Amino acid sequence: MTRHMDMLGLIIFCSILKASGQKIIHVFSSDAENATLPCYNASADCTSTTWAYYSKRGSPGIELFSNGKIHDRLSLGSDCSLNIYKTTTKDLGVYTCWLGVKDTQKTFGNVYLHVLQVSPSSSQTQIKPGRSVTLFCQLYFCYEHSCETLLSSEGLQLIWVNESGVNLQTDSRFQILSSVDHCSISLTKTLLDEDDNTEWRCQITKGSEVKTSVSYTVSYLGGIEIVGRGLLVRGIIIIIEMAALSFPTAILLWICKTRAGKRRHPENVEI
Repeated sequence: MTRHMDMLGLIIFCSILKASGQKIIHVFSSDAENATLPCYNASADCTSTTWAYYSKRGSPGIELFSNGKIHDRLSLGSDCSLNIYKTTTKDLGVYTCWLGVKDTQKTFGNVYLHVLQVSPSSSQTQIKPGRSVTLFCQLYFCYEHSCETLLSSEGLQLIWVNESGVNLQTDSRFQILSSVDHCSISLTKTLLDEDDNTEWRCQITKGSEVKTSVSYTVSYLGGIEIVGRGLLVRGIIIIIEMAALSFPTAILLWICKTRAGKRRHPENVEI
């Protein structure tokens, strides 16, 4: 409930920023990916640049960079852009870049940071052939309208693709369900033996451009993979045991043949 209230407050706050007429830029990142937030028209000297972060309506802005000081996990680019190391859903919000000294600052605009995240419905030990797995992909966003409006106004798509980048929406082996209310898209599939080490990706695209993506690789930790390795190991042991039993027999036969050959072909003896 608290999470939904925070999201609602953030959406309302974003709408206020939108109404102010300031320039807005959308940046999409995935969980644990590095993100770069641009500060266009910045001067060559970034010492007069200030970056602030707003998490929700009513919250005071947190200065991330000012007077040369910057928070942990952040860095400033040569063009005054803000670099965030390994983003999470906690970084979701609005980032504002100011230029100039105090009382004469010029606001560049607002950067909306949206974060994409994927999670499986089952624990890793339950993922095996014959079982069904569902992957949930959700876009945590800050916008003044709905997810549907955000995607349509920006010309974006939230889709699942395979390793070759082919959209899985029309593949009958997969069940793809979208929810505009939660800004999510799920993938469900009954796993086969050949799905081991297969990668599927959830991504946000604008035309042919991929804004960000999150990949998930199927990995079987039990069942057929372990049994298969067990059979292989046992097979090797059997072969070694057979070789060990055959070796003394082969040596004995060689000795017998050597002695028999000497009796048939005695060496010349000087008299």
